[in-house]
Amino acid sequence: MVFEVMKVPTTPFDGQKPGTSGLRKKVKVFVQPHYLQNFVQATFNALTPEKVKGATLVVSGDGRYFSKDAVQIIIKMSAANGVRRVWVGQNGLLSTPAVSALIRERVGADGSKATGAFILTASHNPGGPNEDFGIKYNMENGGPAPEALTDKIFENTKTIKEYLIADELQEVDISTIGVTNFSGPDGPFDVEVFNSASDYVKLMKSIFDFELIRKLLLSPKFTFCYDALHGVAGAYANRIFVEELGAQQSSLLNCTPKEDFGGGHPDPNLTYAKELVERMGLGKSNSGVEPPEFGAAADGDADRNMILGKRFFVTPSDSVAIIAANAVGAIPYFSSGLKGVARSMPTSAALDVVAKSLNLKFFEVPTGWKFFGNLMDAGQCSICGEESFGTGSDHIREKDGIWAVLAWLSILAYKNKDNLNGYKLVTVEDIVRQHWATYGRHYYTRYDYENVDAGGAKDLMANMVKRMSSLDEVNTIVKGARSDVSKVVNADEFEYKDPVDGSVSKHQGIRFLFEDGSRLVFRLSGTGSEGATIRLYIEQYEKDPSKIGRDSQEALAPLVEVALKLSKMQEFTGRSAPTVIT
Repeated sequence: MVFEVMKVPTTPFDGQKPGTSGLRKKVKVFVQPHYLQNFVQATFNALTPEKVKGATLVVSGDGRYFSKDAVQIIIKMSAANGVRRVWVGQNGLLSTPAVSALIRERVGADGSKATGAFILTASHNPGGPNEDFGIKYNMENGGPAPEALTDKIFENTKTIKEYLIADELQEVDISTIGVTNFSGPDGPFDVEVFNSASDYVKLMKSIFDFELIRKLLLSPKFTFCYDALHGVAGAYANRIFVEELGAQQSSLLNCTPKEDFGGGHPDPNLTYAKELVERMGLGKSNSGVEPPEFGAAADGDADRNMILGKRFFVTPSDSVAIIAANAVGAIPYFSSGLKGVARSMPTSAALDVVAKSLNLKFFEVPTGWKFFGNLMDAGQCSICGEESFGTGSDHIREKDGIWAVLAWLSILAYKNKDNLNGYKLVTVEDIVRQHWATYGRHYYTRYDYENVDAGGAKDLMANMVKRMSSLDEVNTIVKGARSDVSKVVNADEFEYKDPVDGSVSKHQGIRFLFEDGSRLVFRLSGTGSEGATIRLYIEQYEKDPSKIGRDSQEALAPLVEVALKLSKMQEFTGRSAPTVIT
């Protein structure tokens, strides 16, 4: 099948600078004439010729609405720009971590390796005709495009005059595994559709002891539940948890990927994963049915995770710290030791305490997985995490939701390996409480104020910057709100100098640090498609074993009161309560 290249005249578009999360807008924006095409061509133009001409690219995503159309458009544009071959997950489905793994691990039949990928996802944001779509580019290391490239892409979108497309190229059947061959001005062009799960499963089996996990899942005393929230994780769940590990089919919830995520919000937290939360005994209703011992959820593109025990929620901050504390013994991949650990700045300091105790290299980085990727590429970091339900390791260069679930199952299997037929298994709650007893507890919560007026959000942040200049004034407000809260001893805007490439990232969040080790952090998030999201992080460290068993929201209530008074949250946003509390 022969194709010709068309040069389509176009005009610059009102894009935004794509970050590590890519470009995210409402579907109605992406379906405008030339909008997606402009971004794709701007990306091709920003790449070096060897990353395009004769290259192999991955094109897939979380299956949200408009994905199948986008796959066909990008295939036609890849052909026109001289790409040699495109790899597509069956039905256009590949999780973000699976794409990273494919770039790093997969070798084609002719010895080819991918040099990059277009990932079609808006992550944890809703999908559907009236909801969100997104696209991002990942590099040859499997990680998100660095700022230098996203800057070039952004500049290109403002000056683009034409894009290349093989418009008459026959559409590829992405539902059927196989290779479709074409010929064009630059020679052969192939599209290979392959099983979405096989390569990723192979990688997971090289990291974890599947046989030991399988013994745990087959124990009559262990029950399991996994909720894919109708996201792309469903393409992996049956293969990994049922076929490979022996879980019951009934253990899987919402594991059929849907273009609109079943009308839900594919964000794995206590607010949006309602069905799993109820099943795990953490909801408001009481069905009288005994909850499973272990539960987990994924977001739309399966890079985020939530871990639950029976009637027990594990904070993401605790989760990464506990994985790091137990990795060497429980996970074969880490049997020779950890190179180092890292967390994002807003994440609680639970990981810091583990690193200090185990004498590990430790890094505090801005929010954004690219910072972890730099450390990993330099061989300085093995395990990392963000409080926004992202956890991962150096097996890829993205956070990995299913990896985190398998890590927890590995720890549970390791703790119970000599007790699978005993009276009582070691539970998720047991592991967390033992961790607190050993390392202390970091009471932690995050308040999200989503889709607030962008102007009000910026004014709030500007006011917080002003506040930092007078700690006396800050402490007057603190004591006026709650006399039982410690005084603020430092306030700053977090700034990070990358130890690998020397780059400096400024204005990464406003921090108020208290004398007793407590913290308040305020950030504007760029992960939404419209409006602004203000994230407020509240943390208090407790070493006294007699005080580590309190309800988190109760323990943090005084600090929350101070944070709302200090920030004038209601005055600036009009919100009397957050959209989500985690």
